[in-house]
Amino acid sequence: MANGVERESGLVLFSDDELREMSGVNRGSDHIEVTCGCTSHRYGDAVGRLRVFVNGDLEITCECTPGCQEGKLTPAAFEKHSGRETARKWKNNVWIIDNGKKVPLCKTVLLKYHNEASKSANGSHRSNNGRVCHHDEFVSCTRCNKERRFRLRTKEECRVHHDALADVNWKCADLPYDKITCDDEEERASRRVYRGCTRSPTCQGCTSCVCFGCDICRFSDCGCQTCTDFTRNAKT
Repeated sequence: MANGVERESGLVLFSDDELREMSGVNRGSDHIEVTCGCTSHRYGDAVGRLRVFVNGDLEITCECTPGCQEGKLTPAAFEKHSGRETARKWKNNVWIIDNGKKVPLCKTVLLKYHNEASKSANGSHRSNNGRVCHHDEFVSCTRCNKERRFRLRTKEECRVHHDALADVNWKCADLPYDKITCDDEEERASRRVYRGCTRSPTCQGCTSCVCFGCDICRFSDCGCQTCTDFTRNAKT
């Protein structure tokens, strides 16, 4: 079998043949790294370095300009940072260079383990009707103090909410979707009671919609206490 980064199970993550025509390939002990980008019709190409980890996690280091201060980004956050006009479609909008052409991530092998991890997590934490058991959460803007809704149906949405909670200066404009500013009205109280529980629309929290830690809402690359405890317990 061709050489490649090995998964924890001992299987090859990606073969040399799968990566041969991709630009900027580097191999680490637990990941591979390739050149990536996202194109805005207004601002042009924003280029970065995409890391694909053995557990399916994805991380982009932005190199849009020399000295960019964004640091490590999720693909969804990188899509927003690039100024892409049609956000929330990062699998289609973020691309890599394969055989000299820009190819959307969704058309490459690089999402294979990411998709497997999402399916596995979704299958393990669903309510009786098959929906993921995470109800909507709200985070207050530090500038206008208005509460903004976060849907937690996918791993990407959970990461956006997770990072917003960790950001002591989070503001409305930081949402990577639903272009909202502090000038936009807050949701009415009568609407905020509906939080997506599959058992009861106005549920305030039950075993069907509250999760205390799963592969969707906990992240191995995060050093916060909650994620660290979950990762440690998962290994024991």
